Order: sequence, then structure tokens, then C-alpha cells
Amino acid sequence: MAPRRPAGADAFPAQKVEPSGTRQPDSGPLYAALDLGTNSCRMLIARPTGGQFQVVDSFSKPVQLGQGLEASGRLSRASMSRTVHALQVCRRKLEQHRVTNMRLVATEACRRARNSRDFLRMIRRETGLPIEVIGAEEEARLAVISCAPLVNQKTEQLLVVDIGGGSTELVWIELSDVDPHERSRAIMRLGADFGAVRTGGARVVDWISVPLGVATLRDQFADVTDDPGCFALMSWYFEELLADFAPYAKGAPDHGFQIIGTSGTVTTVAASHLGLKRYDRTRVDGLTMTTAEIDAVIRDYLALGPEGRRNDPRIGRERHALIMSGAAILQTLMRIWPTRRLSVADRGLREGLLYSQMVRDGAITDDALNGVTG
Repeated sequence: MAPRRPAGADAFPAQKVEPSGTRQPDSGPLYAALDLGTNSCRMLIARPTGGQFQVVDSFSKPVQLGQGLEASGRLSRASMSRTVHALQVCRRKLEQHRVTNMRLVATEACRRARNSRDFLRMIRRETGLPIEVIGAEEEARLAVISCAPLVNQKTEQLLVVDIGGGSTELVWIELSDVDPHERSRAIMRLGADFGAVRTGGARVVDWISVPLGVATLRDQFADVTDDPGCFALMSWYFEELLADFAPYAKGAPDHGFQIIGTSGTVTTVAASHLGLKRYDRTRVDGLTMTTAEIDAVIRDYLALGPEGRRNDPRIGRERHALIMSGAAILQTLMRIWPTRRLSVADRGLREGLLYSQMVRDGAITDDALNGVTG
């Protein structure tokens, strides 16, 4: 299984959330972004407010679309049915809020499944929603854009990591030629093509989409019953697929290096580090963690074992079955590129979709973005 290679927030920077399911008075156009991934179906509806956006409504459901995909190469009837039911809820929300500006995308599971076209026709027939399958490069670019507000002014080398359900995207960006006060904006200006050259702007050194995420990596080793052994095998297998990523052999730079991690794995590890028994986005998004702190959380997960993780309120019922495959990916990355500054991003593809639509329409501008200092 070879990695895909290139050919050659909820708000920015902060947001207000209106009560879910309430009809708001008209005060500007509404935008929607839907991310149909291997494990979850998630949607945000928001309106632009100055240089930010305000979330009006949201939806998230673990549909397990990719269940069984690793073995069969096809989406199962049960997983497609679960997903269609979730999308029908999304359609009702879109109708309720009268949203006309939207981008609804599917990622790795639909890229890989042999019956993906049949499934998209089923979605259109049952829900009327125009779901499009996007490529790995666009998925990575949108994840990078969503994380722009977390870029530190001192950062010269940036690694953005998006651990999904079916794939993991890594993007290495050179920022040393960019004015420190412009580095967040430079990330926003990354265009549709990572290979484009921009004088004085952010430069993508390399990117990779590894076809292993929390669900697909777990499924690869589902028959391994030894918990520590399974974790070690998952970590080793993931690292094997990083060999062609140009920065792999170089390791972490001595200074000016930052990793931004966006995924349920990273936010769960952060919540565990903070000891949160109830998730609090305001404490997690933007949190900085060191390699040593992340390793300590993962050692705790291993010590708990499967039953202990299942009952740990910091992990949650919907995440416990996936946390160790995600932790294997995260620990592998931190071993290769150790850092004292991994920024936790509770934002991702949906936020990137919203921001790109709003910038395209002139509803918000990247000049309103202020980077993180410190």
C-alpha cells in the first residue's frame, strides 16, 4: 500500500456559537461545510463576522463509513445506510437555515472504495446533497489553512499533521523567508497547488498522504490481541510508509520548528494531559504540548489497557476503540520530529472549507487574520 504523493477553527481567531438548532434572524449569508470521513460525518453552518466566522449550527456523528473497507475494498450496506441517515439530518439543518453557500466533501473512504460512485448516487437520490470526493492534496491544503491562526511568529519550519480516520496528511512548510508578523497570513495564501512558487511567501517543501488513519490502521492489526505488541506493530507499520517523505531523514530542526496537530487523537491526548473529564474546546484548541508530555499520556493509555481506556472519561466512549491507533501515529511522528512545541488544533477540514469559501466571496479577508505570538 503506497502513500499518495504529489506529481512533481471553529473560528478565526475566535468564535461565538449560537444555540444549535435555532433559527437566527438574517444578518448576512450563511455558509456550510461538511466533512464525510472514514469514521465520522461532521458539518458546520456559519456566517462571516469581520475577520472571523460565527457558528450557527453544527452536527457530528460517528458513522463508521469505512468499516470493513480494508478487507473488502467496498463500502458495506450497513455503513452506507448509517451515513445516509446522518446526511438526512444534515440536509434538514441546511434547509432549516436556508443555506445556499456550501461545500460538502468526502475523503479517503470514498477515494478508495470500489463502489464509491454507486454510493454517491445513493446519497444524491436519498438526500439530494451534492457530495464531492476531494483529492488528498486538497484535503491536506484545507487542513493547513484551518490551522493558520496557530502559527507562531518564531516558526521557520512548520509541520502540519492531520490524522484522519482513513488517511494521515503531513505537510512541511518553509517560512524562514516570510516576515514573522506575516507568517499566519502566508499560510492562508497557500493556493490550490502546493507546488506553486510564491516569492517571499510560504513554501511547501513536501507533503504526503499516508493511506492509514485511526480506523484503517486499527483494522490492519485487529487480530493482534496483545495490547502493547499491537501498539508497537502499528507504530512500526506507519513509520515504514513515511520513507518517501523528504523531511523524514532530516529529523527536527534545531530551532524555529513547530508542529500543529489536528485530529480527534491530538485533542483527546491534550484533554487527557489536562485531566479533563468533560471536553472543553477553549482549553484544548491552541494548547502547546511537548514530546515528553505526549509520551506520558500514551504510557498512561497503555497502562490502562483496553478495559481501562473504555471506562476513562478523558477518552470518551466514541474514541476509546480508536485512540491507540491514533496514539501510535502521533508517537511515531513525535519520535521522528521531537519538539517542545506541538500546537493542538481543534479545527480541520470543515474550518478550511468555510474559510476558503468566505475568502473566495470576499466575505472575510486574510488581512484580518492575526497570528499567534509567543
